[in-house]
Amino acid sequence: MHISSVIFTAAIFASGVSAFAPATLQKHNGLARQSNKNSALSMIGGGYGAAMAPAGAINVADEYAQRDVYGMEEWATQYGAQKAEGVELFSEDGSDYQYVTQSGASAGQTMIYVPSDIVIASNAVVDEFGPAMQQAESACVQIDQGTQQRLPLFRLMIKILSEYDKGQDSLYYPWLNSMPRLFFNGVSMTDACFDCLPPYAGWLASNERINYRNFVAAIRLGYAPISPETLNNDQVVQWAYNVAFTRFHEIWSPSRQKLIAPMADMLNHSSEPNCEITVDQQGNFNVAAMYDIAPGSPLTISLGDPTNPTPLFAQYGFLPNDCATIFCKAMHLEPQIKELGYDFSKLLIQTQSGEIAPQVFDIFLYKLLQDNDPGAAENFFVACKTNDEATKQQYADNYFPYTLDALKQHVYGILADVENLTMQAQSYDLQSHPRVPVIVAHNSLVKDTFTMTAALLEQMG
Repeated sequence: MHISSVIFTAAIFASGVSAFAPATLQKHNGLARQSNKNSALSMIGGGYGAAMAPAGAINVADEYAQRDVYGMEEWATQYGAQKAEGVELFSEDGSDYQYVTQSGASAGQTMIYVPSDIVIASNAVVDEFGPAMQQAESACVQIDQGTQQRLPLFRLMIKILSEYDKGQDSLYYPWLNSMPRLFFNGVSMTDACFDCLPPYAGWLASNERINYRNFVAAIRLGYAPISPETLNNDQVVQWAYNVAFTRFHEIWSPSRQKLIAPMADMLNHSSEPNCEITVDQQGNFNVAAMYDIAPGSPLTISLGDPTNPTPLFAQYGFLPNDCATIFCKAMHLEPQIKELGYDFSKLLIQTQSGEIAPQVFDIFLYKLLQDNDPGAAENFFVACKTNDEATKQQYADNYFPYTLDALKQHVYGILADVENLTMQAQSYDLQSHPRVPVIVAHNSLVKDTFTMTAALLEQMG
C-alpha cells in the first residue's frame, strides 16, 4: 500500500514471538514490573488514592499538539522493544505516522518486537485493580448487558485513564504523549457530523457512541482508580476511549483479551497487508513480513474486513481508497438479512464497476415475497438456507422486474440522500468541524459506486 492510499490514516498495533529477545530483557522486565506494581492506586470502598499527577501533564485539549513519536520510540527501545534494520517512522504531514522499511525485508523476517512488560493487557488490568475493577465491570454490565462482550476494551480505557492521572510519573507517559489528540471516528463525531452520514455509516458510528456513553456512565460511578478531575473531563475521557479503541490487538488464546503494544501500534492498514501479528504465550509481540517487501515500502497490517470499509471508517476514522467493494447500504432490510443468515460483508457492490453481489438481489426479492406472497417467501427462504440454486433462480426469474424496480428505488434513493448529506457537510466550517473531509470522502465513494450501479440497473431493464 502506498503511503497516500489511506485517507486520515489511523495507526494500530502489533504482536509477537521473541525473535529479538535481548540479553538485557530480564533487567528491563524487572523495571517494568516494579513500576507497574508501584503505580496502582490504593482503593478502599471505591475511594481514590492520594498521589495524583500534575494537571495537564498531557495536553489533550490541544487537538493539534505535536505528537512525540520519537520520544516514545526511544522509551520503548529502552524497555526491550526492537525493530529490524532500516525500519523507520515516516510522516508526510507531521501528524500521521507509519513505519517504513528502507532496507526491504524477506518473508518471515521479524520487523518489530515488543516485550510483554510494556504491553498493556486487558487481563492484567483486572489483576492490577482487583475488586475495584470487578465493581466497575459489574456496574457497566448492569447499565447495558451488551457491554459484557466489550469488557476487555473497558479495562483498557480505565488503564489509560489511570496512567493519564499519573502524568509524567506514569511508566506509559512517553507512549501516551505520542498519541494523537484529534480523532475522526464515530465516537468523536458531533451531532452535526451524524446528520451528514448515510444510514449504514450512521448506524455503525451511533453504536460506538452508545457503547462509549455506557462506559463513561459506569466509570463515573467512582469504582475505578481515577481522580474526579479526570473523570469529569469529557475531553480526556473520550480521548482515553479512542486511544484504547483504535490501538488494540485482540487475541483468543489462551483466553480472549485485548492488548496494546507501544511502538508496534504505529502500523497502518492495507487491504493487502505485508505484515502479520503474532503474540507468544508470554505476551511478547512480533511483527513479521508475510512475504518479501521492497525497500521504501510501508509496513502494513489488516485492521478489518477489506471488503467493507465503512466499519473501518466508524472505528478508526479513516477511509481506505484501495477497497474493492462497499456494503449495499440496504439497512432497511436488516430483518431480511438476519433471517437469511447473510452477513454485511457479503452484501456488496463493486467500487470499480458498480456490479451487485447476488445476495443483494436475494434480500430485495425476499422482502418483496414477504410483502406479497408469504408462501413463496417461505419456499424462497428454504431454498436460500439449503443452497437450492435452481429454486432460487426460478423465483428470481419470475419476479425479476419487481426486484429490479425495488433495487432501482433503493439505489436512486441512496444517491439523492448522499448528495444532500454531502452538500450539508460541505456547508460546515472546517475549523469547528474538522471531520468533514473524511465524511465527504466516504459519501463520495458511495456516490461514485452507486452511480455506476444505477447505470447497470438501467441496462437490465
